[in-house]
Amino acid sequence: MAKNINSLPLDDRPYEKLELLGSSNLTNSELLAIIIKTGTKEENCIEIAQNILSDKDKYLNISDLDYLISLSIEELKNYKGIGRVKAIQIKAVIELAKRISKNYEKEKLKITCPKDVFNTLSDYYFGLKQECLKTVILNKQNYVLSIVTNAIGNNDNINIGLKEILSEPIKQLASGIILVHNHPGGSLIPSSNDIKLTKKVEEYSSIFNIRLLDHIIIANNKYVSMRELKKI
Repeated sequence: MAKNINSLPLDDRPYEKLELLGSSNLTNSELLAIIIKTGTKEENCIEIAQNILSDKDKYLNISDLDYLISLSIEELKNYKGIGRVKAIQIKAVIELAKRISKNYEKEKLKITCPKDVFNTLSDYYFGLKQECLKTVILNKQNYVLSIVTNAIGNNDNINIGLKEILSEPIKQLASGIILVHNHPGGSLIPSSNDIKLTKKVEEYSSIFNIRLLDHIIIANNKYVSMRELKKI
């Protein structure tokens, strides 16, 4: 591939291609190249984008976009041609895309089983190095009202009170909630603290006529339901 992107045919330049054909006709690497914008003396922005996305081949069963989502700012900066500003821009665009996607999906998203929860939140938790507790807030028909981040801890530990978990479901007049958190260490086995927290939430949420439907643990792109494990 030519090093200078301006020496490429017009149909191969991502900016011009998007104008002519629309964004849906660009590859993932071409879209990423537009965000990266400029290259180095050795590689143009398309080649840099391809280098980043091709590294997903080091891992099993993940797409190039899943791999991109998992990269931290520091990890992005390890790629030649990606400095602090470009790394931050990439992370900002990813976060904006996530929020747009969730906004479109929220009204029609219905939870019918633990896998629905995993499919909804697995992208967020993929590659996350800190433990994070979220609450999925549901109406009577189990449609999602909102998804709230309650706390982010260090490694495999979260300290949080019941007030932080139940305040939003109470405000939103929820009928049910599902707790979700990850184990960065990779284990899908509920810890004693997980079990204690789940039982406390179930006990106190019932006072407000809010059902604790499940507690999902995510690790290594897999999940386990504490309800199915009979821990609730």
